[in-house]
Amino acid sequence: MKSVFKFILNTIPRPILIRLSIVIRPILAILLKGSRYTDPIDGKSFRMFLPYGYGTQRNNVLSPSTLSLERHRLLWLYLQNETDFFYSELVSESNELVSESNEPVSDSPISKNKRIKLRNAETNSALKVLHFAPEQEFYKRFKKQKNIDYTTTDLLSPLADVKADICNLPFEDNTYDIIFCNHVLEHIPNDTKAMQELYRVLKPGGMGIFQIQQDLLRATTFSDDTIVDQKERAKIFGQYDHVRVYGRDYFDKLRSIGFKVVEEDYTNKIAPELVEKYCLAKGEIIPVCFK
Repeated sequence: MKSVFKFILNTIPRPILIRLSIVIRPILAILLKGSRYTDPIDGKSFRMFLPYGYGTQRNNVLSPSTLSLERHRLLWLYLQNETDFFYSELVSESNELVSESNEPVSDSPISKNKRIKLRNAETNSALKVLHFAPEQEFYKRFKKQKNIDYTTTDLLSPLADVKADICNLPFEDNTYDIIFCNHVLEHIPNDTKAMQELYRVLKPGGMGIFQIQQDLLRATTFSDDTIVDQKERAKIFGQYDHVRVYGRDYFDKLRSIGFKVVEEDYTNKIAPELVEKYCLAKGEIIPVCFK
């Protein structure tokens, strides 16, 4: 199975894969149904998750139902447990925010009043959210949320509302309350310019989450423009269309742009048995950025 998935990932263009996966997901979810592992995004359980990887394949990481990977499930849990992202501007009779999603699934959820406040209660307006290269597991769910004004962007994705170059965005300064740009920057030759654009369009006080493929054992980021062979790139950078491997200096580079960066080691806040049950990557850092 691993060799089949590797061949598919490295052969079929990503826009086509996105369309094909819409048909394949329901079939996989039925075939692999079980109880050992759970996808916290939709709550469905399976006897196994699927392998994934353009170079070295990782076992048991791709959810059959949402096609989420470790990083997607970790981000979902963080947003659900640590922020008010899933809570609408509607106020109940008890004067509490009305949830847009399921209750947190962490074994130690924090109270609503301790979550990071993303919405300005005084304006009572929807959060303006910009999502680069939107992941399927988030796209439809975010689109349905009543508390956000959701815009997607990418050069190639069929899910993009706005076709745009991340290094030259067609948006006004200080436009968005939240920006998601996950596993995009390692594809961009001029990542400094891309980061500057992210900073420019984020509102003061806004939050950005910019996950990347990162080697935490590496102090400094590695790149080599002379490596153009796709197989060699997959071997060295982890994927045929990556141009670098970020090291621990990634966070400081974001700070040099102007962001205030929280290096959120979120799996350490989740019970070990849930890290295993949700098939998370222990020790993965979420870069939570504020302007």
